[in-house]
Amino acid sequence: MSHDGLMDLFSSPEPLRIAVLGSTGSIGRQTLDVARAYPERFEVVALAAGRDTGSLSDQINEFKVPLAGVVAGDLNIDGVTKVLSGEDSAERVVQESNAQLVLNAVVGAAGLKATMATIAAGKTLALANKESLVAGGELVMSKVTEGQLRPVDSEHSALWQLLEGLPPDQVRRVVLTGSGGPFRGRTKEELRSATLDQALNHPVWQMGKKITVDSSTLMNKGLEVIEAHYLFGLTYDEIQVTIHPQGMIHGMVEADDGCLFAHAAPPDMRMPIQLAMSWPDRLGAPAGRIDWSECHTMTFEPADTEVFRCLALAFEAGRQGGTYPAVLNAANEAAVEAFIDGRVDFLGIAATVEAVLDVHDSTEPNLEAIIEQDTWARAKARELVEQRS
Repeated sequence: MSHDGLMDLFSSPEPLRIAVLGSTGSIGRQTLDVARAYPERFEVVALAAGRDTGSLSDQINEFKVPLAGVVAGDLNIDGVTKVLSGEDSAERVVQESNAQLVLNAVVGAAGLKATMATIAAGKTLALANKESLVAGGELVMSKVTEGQLRPVDSEHSALWQLLEGLPPDQVRRVVLTGSGGPFRGRTKEELRSATLDQALNHPVWQMGKKITVDSSTLMNKGLEVIEAHYLFGLTYDEIQVTIHPQGMIHGMVEADDGCLFAHAAPPDMRMPIQLAMSWPDRLGAPAGRIDWSECHTMTFEPADTEVFRCLALAFEAGRQGGTYPAVLNAANEAAVEAFIDGRVDFLGIAATVEAVLDVHDSTEPNLEAIIEQDTWARAKARELVEQRS
């Protein structure tokens, strides 16, 4: 064999071309951290963001991407980058880029269209936008092909890895863990005066405002329950939530014989992001390693669904099916926005979501119906917030 032939035989494969949607948010930034750490494995070819044009401009200039999308605002960029603008810019980036893998970290139900565009284009979907499955789970899972979707949420990544080695008919249930957020152990009376700063003071994770507020109400865990239902084909009776303040165990699977398999890792989102990008390969440890020679205390306690009503509402909406999960998500997004803006108190988030669900008339969850009900639920939630103020 010639020298050139030997070089070809042992040369590294071409880097995986990736598009990052929601690149200026917490997950998007950490995705770019992974790409920086492994330039020989990943090539960032497209970016999309909302309105943080300063950060997006910096990212475009650093990675020199040929394609970018922005919902609104002007970019200050060097070189030649095609820029798509508007509310549909993320899905257009998916359609026009040559990315092989799309990491969807768009916040909220706005990510659903980008998810559907990724599936339709036959690209691998690394999904951090849980709302895609909450609002459109039946639709998404009916279109996605085997192996095309890789979960990025730490809990679903844990279950994904654990379930790989266990036949589905031998799984009794799965357990989603949650830290309990900043208000763990509080009473309803104590939460009447909860402030935004307190809600954003998460004890384990550093995340964006919306998801951090969701964690404080336990709605984030409720959305993850619905996501797990669709991702893994589980009934809601087969999904349990437990509070684990230390954040070291990210998910557990119980087999029919009573054996419990747990996934432990440092609480750092770069780990599930990196795995979704590199699967089935496992690269270096981006967040260090747990030192098991040291003493670690791990505790578990039941979730208080009486105080944290959002978790119970998510289970109820999931069991109802149809467009109830989409309405749950949309009403919650509007209520959380109102809380962040100071237009409703903390307990008003769950109260608003419940009131919207109470008057919802479910329909068949096709894309048009989901969008229509999403719009209706946001308007209804805002109306209820105004009545409370």
